[in-house]
Amino acid sequence: MSAVANTLKKPKIRAFFDEPTNTVSYLVWDGDTLDGAVIDPVLDYDFRTGDCSTKSADAILAEAKKLGVKIGQVLETHAHADHLSGAPYIKLKTGATVAIGEHIRDVQRIFRPVFNAIDVSGDGSEFDRLFKDGETFTIGGLGGEVMHTPGHTPACVSYRIGDAVFVGDTMFMPDYGTARADFPGGNARDLYRSIKRVLSLPPETRLFMCHDYKAPGRDNYAWETTVAEERARNVHVHEGVSEQDFVSMREARDATLAAPLLLLPSIQVNIRAGKFPPAEVDGVHYLKVPIKLAS
Repeated sequence: MSAVANTLKKPKIRAFFDEPTNTVSYLVWDGDTLDGAVIDPVLDYDFRTGDCSTKSADAILAEAKKLGVKIGQVLETHAHADHLSGAPYIKLKTGATVAIGEHIRDVQRIFRPVFNAIDVSGDGSEFDRLFKDGETFTIGGLGGEVMHTPGHTPACVSYRIGDAVFVGDTMFMPDYGTARADFPGGNARDLYRSIKRVLSLPPETRLFMCHDYKAPGRDNYAWETTVAEERARNVHVHEGVSEQDFVSMREARDATLAAPLLLLPSIQVNIRAGKFPPAEVDGVHYLKVPIKLAS
C-alpha cells in the first residue's frame, strides 16, 4: 500500500441508509479543508411505476451544504445490480467527477449485447475517471488508494481512505457474511482472494459496507466494522476458512438465490454511469426487459 493511503489522518464520514434497497451511501470529507466525496449514491426508483426521485441524493447534498463540504468526486465501487446510481444528479448539482474501476469495461462488454445497448461504449468513457488497481487519489488532504477487489463483479473496487476502507459488495457485517458471486463475470474464488486482501490490512482498519440486510437476531441495521472483527467473526470467511471451503459454500448458496428485483433496470443504467438509455423518437426513455421464449 502506498504512503498516501497509509496516512494517519482520519476522514470524516456520514452514512445514508436507503432501506428499500438496503444500500449505504457515504459522504466522506477532510475535516480541515472541507473537500468531500460521495460513495455509491442512490437514485430512488419505483419499479412498479417507473417513477424516479432524487430524495436520497438530496439528503446527501443537504448534509454537505449544512457542513460546508464541497463535493468534488463521486466514487462508485461497481456497477450495482440492486439500485440505480444517483451519480449523474450529484454531478449535475456539484460539478463532481464520477469515477469507477477500469474493469467496468468488462461489465459493459458483458451486458451490452444482453440489452442490445449499442450506445454503450465498452471502453468506460461514460465515466470521468477509470481507476487502476493501486492508483491513488486525494480528497483535500486525505490520501486514498484503489484496491481492485473482483468476485462479486469483475469491476469491483474498494476505496481505502485514511484508516477506512469502503468495501462495496465484497463482504457484509460479520453476522451476515459475504456477497454473491454468480452474476456474469463474477467468481467465488476471486471473491475469496479479494476479501483476504482486504483482511490483510491492519486489524484496526475500519470497514464500511455498501449494504446491510439485518442478520437474523439483530434488531438494528449496521454498516461499520473492523478488519479484526471480520477476521474473527465473519460467518462465511473468518480465519480458518479455506479457499475451497468458501468457494463450495458460496456456489451452493448462490444457486438458491433469486435475481435482485432491480437487476435489469440497474445494470442498464449503471453501465452508463447512472444515465438512462437515450430517449426514443417520442422523447421517452425506456428500459428493456429481455424475454427468453420457450422453444
